Amino acid sequence: MNIQPLLEALNIQEDAARALADNFRTQIGKLQTRLREAETHLEHLAITRKTVTGLTELLPAGPPDLPEHPDYPRILAVFNDTTGPLRAKDVCESLDHELLPKNIEGTRAKLKRLVKLGVLTEADTGIFTRKQ
Repeated sequence: MNIQPLLEALNIQEDAARALADNFRTQIGKLQTRLREAETHLEHLAITRKTVTGLTELLPAGPPDLPEHPDYPRILAVFNDTTGPLRAKDVCESLDHELLPKNIEGTRAKLKRLVKLGVLTEADTGIFTRKQ
């Protein structure tokens, strides 16, 4: 019996399997490189996130959202133009509102709301100043 054709067939199959294994090793090498790159990128993103969150603690807080009423920006403009403390009556005069009790009380309520929002401070009862 001649086993030479059988050995040649085995050699062909071995060469094909060896080529396939080499191809897989090459693909694995490329995938490992890409995996290392992706992991490095993830590490950099984690460092960036940590840096950004650390910096946000150092940034001043933005101005609070003011209520929708058009008097609020005007009230703040009055305080920006004034260096000293103001009473609700003074703010009413600056806004050209009539000095009626309802207008003064409405303005006082708005000033109190700005104190709650942290924009103004009430230095003494009824005396308001811009928060520093």
